Amino acid sequence: MDILVATGKLAQGTVRKAVGAKAHIIVLDIDIAAFITPRRLLETLEKQCLQKHYDIIFVPGLASGDFSKVAQELGSEICLGPKHAYDLGYVLDFVGKIEFSTKVPACELLADVRRKLALEKVEQIETSCNPLVYIKDLKIGGNSRMKVLAEIVDATGMESNVLEKKILVFVSRGADMIDLGASLNATPDDVERIIRIARKVTTLPISIDTLDPALLIRAIETGVDLVLSLNNSNLDEIGPLVASAGVAVVVIPDSCEGLDSLVKNVKKAKELGIQKIIADPVLDPIGHGIASSIVRYHEFHKLFPEIPVFFGAGNVTELLDVDSLGVNATLCGIAGDLGASILFTPEYSNKTQGSIKELKVASQMMILSTERQSSPKDLGIDLMILKEKRRRTDVNFPTKYIEAKERKMWKTDPAGSVRIGIIPDEERTDEGLIVAEHENSTILGTTARAVLDTLMDMKLVSTLEHAGYLGRELKKAEIALKFNRSYAQDDEF
Repeated sequence: MDILVATGKLAQGTVRKAVGAKAHIIVLDIDIAAFITPRRLLETLEKQCLQKHYDIIFVPGLASGDFSKVAQELGSEICLGPKHAYDLGYVLDFVGKIEFSTKVPACELLADVRRKLALEKVEQIETSCNPLVYIKDLKIGGNSRMKVLAEIVDATGMESNVLEKKILVFVSRGADMIDLGASLNATPDDVERIIRIARKVTTLPISIDTLDPALLIRAIETGVDLVLSLNNSNLDEIGPLVASAGVAVVVIPDSCEGLDSLVKNVKKAKELGIQKIIADPVLDPIGHGIASSIVRYHEFHKLFPEIPVFFGAGNVTELLDVDSLGVNATLCGIAGDLGASILFTPEYSNKTQGSIKELKVASQMMILSTERQSSPKDLGIDLMILKEKRRRTDVNFPTKYIEAKERKMWKTDPAGSVRIGIIPDEERTDEGLIVAEHENSTILGTTARAVLDTLMDMKLVSTLEHAGYLGRELKKAEIALKFNRSYAQDDEF
């Protein structure tokens, strides 16, 4: 297949290095490749006598012209390449495999394509897998994907509307199951109420989190799908009811005891006729014996490979002042090696917000990694948010320059001031919003550009200085939403 890549003078070195022998290259007489226009492309092709037929011609991903007439005249397909020249080599490998776009840069298109293919593969694996246990229709254990159980702490103490919103937010973040935490002063009626609320707003499996027999009995009678937790303190009282109801249970060791206690309780649960047993060897926090607990998980899984394992990732993330993203991914990889089937997180503190989504994506990465028998990299999905896999090309230090200085004076915009804030996704079930309040109007949007464009169109901004300031602040607000951070106008991000 004959491929031509069009570029400008400044990027030609990077382009030649990235393309190699995969395509022909034409360098237009302009410095910035993004300024390539249809007319300039056609003129350069004519001048360099390169009007032979090419199957596809790539112009820079940031080019904004309409190349359809040139494509028709040349009899070639003209598509947007990547935004950055160094991605060309990767893009060219997909020529003939996917349909490129005249509107979407190839790098963005391929990211979407690879992600789509990766998620489709996850679904294929999940459809064909053989689980150890079903909780409702959800596959648990075996070669299925590890499932995320999201705990709502003190659910029994929440008002109904607050609990409903919390469940919907957790579902939107990718939870596979919802765990309802019972407070120490909860009553059986409280437990029944929260289970009925959960049933009203979601079809996901529901679990109750308590050791109190009275609360567990009411939960089972109300139709809960999973019980957390049973040990020697409540097995005799609850076990027969669990067995007859066919409810799944998480079995834990007795207080301050280890593997022997867990094994004893699992065997007792079996003797009582409980069929759906999930074991929790208990993951200890860093600084409190995490290494020993990981060994405990390993030993239990060797003894009982047929029993799904419960992995309390939140025990680590909640007690560690480190961004949860990488911690959750690492814990998920360890959990997979230990045979874990359920990843448990409460997303309780501010620093662990987002853990549900992080564990969900990590679980998808691990099942793809297992399928490919490779490390969890280059899968099409990832958890790289703050750091980048490939660094864009930096500019060279200029020989002549003017040192930037801030203005000392600030003039108020005659059109009025704008107050900026954000509404995080906890208040909604889809995405957060930027709020721009002017005395004449309040504007809501999801991107800085949309909000600023609307302010300008409504003539609520009248000076360049104010427009520049708003652009900076609105972009900070947008980034705060993206990274689930707080935002305060005029504060450093």
